[in-house]
Amino acid sequence: MNRLIDRCCRVLDGLIATFLAVMVLLVFGNVVLRYAFNSGITVSEELSRWLFVWVTFLGAIVALKDKGHLGTDIVVALLHRAGKKASLVLGHGLMIAICWLIFDGSWQQLRINWDVQAPVTGLSMGWFYAPGVVFAVSAAALLALDLLKALRGQLTDADLVQVAESEDLAQLQALHTADPPGAATTPRAR
Repeated sequence: MNRLIDRCCRVLDGLIATFLAVMVLLVFGNVVLRYAFNSGITVSEELSRWLFVWVTFLGAIVALKDKGHLGTDIVVALLHRAGKKASLVLGHGLMIAICWLIFDGSWQQLRINWDVQAPVTGLSMGWFYAPGVVFAVSAAALLALDLLKALRGQLTDADLVQVAESEDLAQLQALHTADPPGAATTPRAR
């Protein structure tokens, strides 16, 4: 199952990179055409906005899988294993409920706007709301899988704390763990 999820996330990474490249080309090309040739790409703004929404939601799926969303673990880290497990179950249950709200709202908007055409491209406006549906379904599946692992006791204590404080703190901790135990640090000479 983990291999399938990893493959799906690699596909999402590829889509995100492609969407970002298209956005850059559209926006940069439009700027050059407007300033140099008093012309422009008509669909640039609309497609860039839509791709940005897709990139945001697809990136959130990948970040959820990689446990890359920022959070704070100051309380959870102090708990014993049972408390950590209870916190994870409660947190994941609430997040699955929020996924349902996102799904419900996005699905309603998708259905309402499916027959509405975008002003420039003429595409269905439902595609603008589709990433919310994709995110909600994918995120709920990932959260349910983690919840199932937690309830079966397949997660370690480190896995029960599923947040990243900050990138700076993680880098600092990596530097400190790289030092051999008992190594003395000396101030640098000026």
